[in-house]
Amino acid sequence: MTWRFGPSFAVFVSALLLLTSSAALADDAIVKLRQSELENLFEQDCGSCHGLTRKGGLGSPLLPEALADKSDEVLVEIILDGLPGTAMPPWRPFLTVAEASYIVGLMRKPKP
Repeated sequence: MTWRFGPSFAVFVSALLLLTSSAALADDAIVKLRQSELENLFEQDCGSCHGLTRKGGLGSPLLPEALADKSDEVLVEIILDGLPGTAMPPWRPFLTVAEASYIVGLMRKPKP
């Protein structure tokens, strides 16, 4: 059996690939534009519960050693969806997955 696709199929596939790669680039570009805002959010907003030194307070510690047993995916999910029954609110209305991932990267770095 031989598959034969016309030029319209090739155009469709090319457009789909372009849109997919553009969406990924858009997320990265947005994160780059918002880096200082995200860093401030992490320092101030997260710090208001987790402590400005990240050693904990109302919220648990956000130091790299305290998070070593948690995957990035779990931390992104916690940031976006919060933790029911705790003071940890969902940030999904305000952050994208890429932005939450950037914050996880900040959490993984030692406090300067």
